[in-house]
Amino acid sequence: MKKKRTTSKSRKSVSTRTSRVASKAKAAREGEANGVSGKEPRAKDKVITWELRLYVAGNTPNSIAAFSNLKQICETHMGGRYRIEIIDLLRNPQLASGDQIIAIPTLVRRLPTPIKKIIGDLSNRERVLIGLDLKPSRLSSATG
Repeated sequence: MKKKRTTSKSRKSVSTRTSRVASKAKAAREGEANGVSGKEPRAKDKVITWELRLYVAGNTPNSIAAFSNLKQICETHMGGRYRIEIIDLLRNPQLASGDQIIAIPTLVRRLPTPIKKIIGDLSNRERVLIGLDLKPSRLSSATG
């Protein structure tokens, strides 16, 4: 009967795996004690981070209103899971071609996909919510 030789390398990898499993279990227990589930997030449970670009032209009243309205909508409906990038076309006019901007102010939703655009000062809250897919449109709720 042959005796299987183990090297220190194989013993080390086993102990490393064991300590990783033990540390994951400890983290799960601590998370459950703090009210956090020990489960790893699945693909469908991923938190969506909204990436929004607001194209403006300086500090005009429409630009200021659009940013204010967007900020209120994001705080109310996105729960801090958003990023707003303000692009002033007076300073960087070449950036208008990237998202094919033809009017300002324009809001571009980069993520989640598909890309959506809303033109105006975003004062019509219902239209903005429907445009961002935060609220179903009347047509889709009537047919579905």
